[in-house]
Amino acid sequence: MCAVSAGPIFAQEIADTIYNGGTILTIDDARPTAEAVAVKDGIIIGIGSNAEMLAHQGEGTDIFDLDGRTMLPGFIDSHGHTVMGGLQALSANLLAPPDGPNSDVAAIQASLRDWKANNQAIIDSVNLIVGFGYDESQLAEQRPPNRYELDAVSEDVPIIIVHQSGHFGVANSLALEMAGIGPSSTPPPGGIIRFDADGQPNGVLEENAFFAVLVLLLGDIGEEGFKTFARAGSELWASYGYTTGQEGRSSALIVETLKEVAAEGGIPIDVVAYPDVLVDRDYIAANVSMDYDNGVRVGGAKLTIDGSPQGFTALRDRPYYDPVGDYAPGYAGYASASMDQTRDAISWAYENDIQILTHANGEGASDMLIAAIGAAQAEHGQKPTRPVLIHGQFLREDQVDSYQQLGVFPSLFPMHTFYWGDWHRDHTVGPINGENISPTGWVRQRGMMFGTHHDAPVAFPNSMRVLDATVTRRTRSGDILGPSQRVDVTTALKAMTIWPAWQHFEETRKGSIEVGKIADFVILSDDPTAVDPETLDQLTVLSTIKDDRVIYEAAEGIREGSLRTSPFISNPIVAHQFLHVIYQGMEVEQPWYPQLLTRFR
Repeated sequence: MCAVSAGPIFAQEIADTIYNGGTILTIDDARPTAEAVAVKDGIIIGIGSNAEMLAHQGEGTDIFDLDGRTMLPGFIDSHGHTVMGGLQALSANLLAPPDGPNSDVAAIQASLRDWKANNQAIIDSVNLIVGFGYDESQLAEQRPPNRYELDAVSEDVPIIIVHQSGHFGVANSLALEMAGIGPSSTPPPGGIIRFDADGQPNGVLEENAFFAVLVLLLGDIGEEGFKTFARAGSELWASYGYTTGQEGRSSALIVETLKEVAAEGGIPIDVVAYPDVLVDRDYIAANVSMDYDNGVRVGGAKLTIDGSPQGFTALRDRPYYDPVGDYAPGYAGYASASMDQTRDAISWAYENDIQILTHANGEGASDMLIAAIGAAQAEHGQKPTRPVLIHGQFLREDQVDSYQQLGVFPSLFPMHTFYWGDWHRDHTVGPINGENISPTGWVRQRGMMFGTHHDAPVAFPNSMRVLDATVTRRTRSGDILGPSQRVDVTTALKAMTIWPAWQHFEETRKGSIEVGKIADFVILSDDPTAVDPETLDQLTVLSTIKDDRVIYEAAEGIREGSLRTSPFISNPIVAHQFLHVIYQGMEVEQPWYPQLLTRFR
């Protein structure tokens, strides 16, 4: 008799595909491993021994030989930006080793010059040079490039380079001029324009000031360009084993673009979008759904309270330990959303039974979020909407207790231990509090589920580096940051599969290999539970399978971050809409904002 957990009817079904010949990790505590899996119409109909599953074999059944490799449920993105991950399709790679060659400002200039020399057709089309991924914490100068160093690359084409966190950028002189930014410019709420000793903008823009200029300069990319982002981003996610992605700070325009591309067959994975709650409430309320439309759905709302921990813009409850830069004594970061905005957004989500994901990195931001959720639950009750904390990089242990009591699901970012662990230890929070960034250990001590994420395009959606960082917490320098916060491999895999499936209200159909669930799988080069944990980041995604269909194979994959694209079509109306998205929720309109809008009217 077939060993399945469903009724006898499944034993009579002929499978479309039988997967066998390797290790199968089900992420199901009731049956952790299996020899074979049978699938029909994209749904798992049997799990068990090879002999039992071959009972489902018929004349048309395909036998998928794992050839000694390891199969798991497809990875589920606990937090990322699938569409804007495609921004790397238009960008020079400015990442530091091991993901790029940029260890000083001169290397960044060289990378930009190389990209400029090899992408003249794109530059002619969009009148822009974009670089992504610089990080002053990894540069020899311990500072970002300035406008004059970008002018040395080009004075005739606007340049914008994006910090790896996505919360900062640097513009050359022409880009600043196009944005109308000069010595007398006033930044928007929740943003900063940095100036040099002569009172001139030095090119560095923080948070909302940066977002406005980025959107202005992306104006010539147009609708077809954003469609290309969506295709490239979703394909990149698939190449790392993700079968469900997230667009974690979206807009109505981005969602509709996703839907258009999905209807054309251009999105190989499922994508759950969370538009900005300070901007798109009517759209969210009208479109939130558990049902996918060609693989795309609106899952709820996104709120952003503060900024980047490694960039010193996350809101702390105490001064930064040793910030690098021109900061006043006692500097503790700042909020990008006010307390009134935070309370109002959370209350609206509870009142309308809508899930809300909230970016809160610093302790001060978590204090705001905890207070707002507490007030909303006092007013509306503790509803089963599964609110999510995004990042929580500098959590205090008492805040973990509060989130548990409030029923908040933590989506944490352990990749910080690798990319910025040394920086956090030495500059942001210091050696004592640095041990507890991304506190997965505290969360598990309380029996809480959690998700782990990559926040791409902040980092590549490299699932094996996510796994490695969660298990080892080893920094770039080789230090282990917070050994008590480490978790075992099986727990780390749950944080990439069944627990983020629960986060997205999809635990009954995704996240584990069980009868009745969707046949979403990832095939790895080896068994992550059997290898030396120090080698987890060396495992390779060989195949990604969505609905019993192979959507990625390693031989055809992209691994170095250089996504190939086609030229983009100019559509200034799209840029105007994006500028409106950024500023619509702000109470104070800046003097230079109308000048930006005028360019697109």
